[in-house]
Amino acid sequence: MGMVVRLPHHPALQSVEALEAALNAHGYVPDPALSMALYLALRMEKPLLLEGEAGVGKTEVAKVLAAILDAELIRLQCYEGIDLASAGYEWNYLRQILALRVAEASGAARLDDVFQREFLIERPLLRAITAGDGRPAVLLIDEIDRADDEFEAFLLEVLSDFQISIPELGTVRAERVPAVILTSNRTREIHDALKRRCLYAWIDYPPFEKELRIVQTKVPAAGEKLAREVCQFLQLLRRQDLYKLPGISETLDWTHALVVLGQRELDEAIVTRTIGCLVKYQEDLRSLRPETLAGLVRQARE
Repeated sequence: MGMVVRLPHHPALQSVEALEAALNAHGYVPDPALSMALYLALRMEKPLLLEGEAGVGKTEVAKVLAAILDAELIRLQCYEGIDLASAGYEWNYLRQILALRVAEASGAARLDDVFQREFLIERPLLRAITAGDGRPAVLLIDEIDRADDEFEAFLLEVLSDFQISIPELGTVRAERVPAVILTSNRTREIHDALKRRCLYAWIDYPPFEKELRIVQTKVPAAGEKLAREVCQFLQLLRRQDLYKLPGISETLDWTHALVVLGQRELDEAIVTRTIGCLVKYQEDLRSLRPETLAGLVRQARE
């Protein structure tokens, strides 16, 4: 495909250990399986599909990777009904009409003259394909499970050959292979054809020690005592029968809120008043009775 520069030349991609060290240096605490999957995806120039519950750090992987590689982060947020015009490209019809009128005035109008690259509006997928200004690109296809089956089918060409076929123009191929991260909250199953084109990693809720490292890295102002009690409380809270368990993003939001409030440790009153930082559904708020929260606070402090 005539690629100009390939990502594996970057120092952070010389080994799994080097990549893991770079992730940690940029404030992301990976587990070994994720580090290996990301390293292989980058070295093999294959997309990486990350699945897991909302808020466990899937999107953050792409953001940190872009920072490590000093790459352009190109984000495509998926949603129900997303189409080619929103994700790939569309023609700038206004410019085409103006160009035709100018050509007609000079007596040299030809329809194919307006189907050139200069009249294309690049959406995220085409932008990732054409990025070749000296910087690598990281393409984040976020929440692919929200898109339709038809959009998944369109992605197959992009993820297989890093190219987009434009009927009026021909096939546009990548000047350099972008790093591609797809995320899914698994609200629906992704089709096998798409999965076959990707490497895969599952990001779970973090165990205590990992969550503590993340909190200490992201919210150092919390201090040792509060950080430990927060993480222990979250470990206990996730054992409750809740509709939506809080992820690491909720942990960090709550810790930051507690720091803003000047807390140095947990107590029942502050947990009751700030539980909305962790629990976002009314049914879950109702199930967490004051005595339940009080018991979780006692266990977390012990």
